[in-house]
Amino acid sequence: MKEDPAAPRRIGLFGGSFDPPHLAHRALGELALAHLGLDELRWLPAGQPWQKAARTLAARRHRVAMLRLLLAGEPRFVIDERELDRAGPTYTVDTVREFAHQHPGAELLLVIGQDQYGRFDTWREWRELLRRVTLAVAGRDGAAPAPSPALAAEPHRVVALPLPAMPVSSTAVRAAAAQGLRVDALVGPAVAGYIAEHRLYTEGMTH
Repeated sequence: MKEDPAAPRRIGLFGGSFDPPHLAHRALGELALAHLGLDELRWLPAGQPWQKAARTLAARRHRVAMLRLLLAGEPRFVIDERELDRAGPTYTVDTVREFAHQHPGAELLLVIGQDQYGRFDTWREWRELLRRVTLAVAGRDGAAPAPSPALAAEPHRVVALPLPAMPVSSTAVRAAAAQGLRVDALVGPAVAGYIAEHRLYTEGMTH
């Protein structure tokens, strides 16, 4: 079946610290492409995520370099550095406003996890976000998305992403790397090699 040239572009937005990016991130990205019928998925590494102010992130260049290695081979994956360029805390609503202005008529789908969905009503200008995007939620172990009471009371578009359970997190990768353990199974050999080469997440971490 040929694509309808008049159909609006479907652009996925996937933000996060990606410190480091890991195989569950890649799996979720691939699922989003297929399940949502996206024309592209924009990966948006955060500059200063306002809800994670307590921890210092790895340097920008490292996080972007690791994303490039993780996402290699899929042309519909696009690394978008606008949030890294923005001064001050990172707010998703600012990014969505920019995309809406730059891609008029496009359908924007915000890819998030259940943890983010459950506290979505704490986000800056969250009601405006609900008007501008469809939420694509990866539930825990493939479970249906569960909104908070405040979010449930607001009309919004949501679609579930049936991501199987994957026991990997950036926290676990950092902890393993700090102990000198191999992390290939969590991030893939290319990213694991980068982490080792630059001694990331160790006391002698390079910046």
